[in-house]
Amino acid sequence: MEYHNPVLLKESVDGLNIKPDGVYVDVTFGGGGHSREILSRLNEHGKLLAFDQDEDAKRNMIDDERFTLIPQNFRFIKRYLRFYGVKKVDGVLADLGVSSHQFDEAERGFSTRFDADLDMRMNQADELSAFQVINFYDEEKLSDVLFQYGELRNARAIAKKIVEARSEKKIKTSFELKEVLSEFVPKAVEHKILAQIFQGIRIEVNQEIEALKEFLLQVPEILNKDGRLSVISYHSLEDRLVKRFIINGLFEGEPEKDFYGNIDVPLKKVGKMIVPSFQEIKINNRARSAKLRIGTLK
Repeated sequence: MEYHNPVLLKESVDGLNIKPDGVYVDVTFGGGGHSREILSRLNEHGKLLAFDQDEDAKRNMIDDERFTLIPQNFRFIKRYLRFYGVKKVDGVLADLGVSSHQFDEAERGFSTRFDADLDMRMNQADELSAFQVINFYDEEKLSDVLFQYGELRNARAIAKKIVEARSEKKIKTSFELKEVLSEFVPKAVEHKILAQIFQGIRIEVNQEIEALKEFLLQVPEILNKDGRLSVISYHSLEDRLVKRFIINGLFEGEPEKDFYGNIDVPLKKVGKMIVPSFQEIKINNRARSAKLRIGTLK
């Protein structure tokens, strides 16, 4: 599949425990690989709704009367399902990775491989871009972004260097940014460090952590009893949030216990975390960091 090779395809859809006449949601439609697999397991009464805020995803529209594509961010899942007359669903699938298509389209600015304008917007209609983050965030805020989302220990020094460089002239492209930060990117670990820097900026531009939290909090409200949540994440920030939410319904801290020491959480973990097989990673290297977690509504 040219647009995006779906990761953990069978495992993530198996995790939904598909009912042939059920209603399902794929909140990260992308190339449509997961959606097509879900549709293949539904009968004529089944229904699938999919979300994707990227205009390019419309190129992969599925011609099937059981299918509806909603061109919105999944953080608005409850609102738009209601708009389409759906209050409860039997399963929700999310593949949180940036699609291969977005990485491979040079002009989108997601990849460290291409010289492109600093953009990184998944929704081209959004105002905030990587250019604005790099050139207009103050040093402290920029440092926080790189530390929290890029998981960079030397975030403060990197932010300081960016602010010094942009005071002479605006940093407009990915290669200009790489040049500014060359002293922080030794050849031996160049790919890893640049990936962390770009990850931090991308997460901030697209408000990915906030969107994920908002989405997860709505899932128990829209799932039918025994409905399933199947989530594939690619870095520790996302995986930590998904894991904690499935286990105790919170993103931080511990849930309150009742008089008997029991906790009331909406979801129940299903099985253990699943990672791609060696064979899948060999075919699709971008699958190497994927982690699948599944939960069900009690």
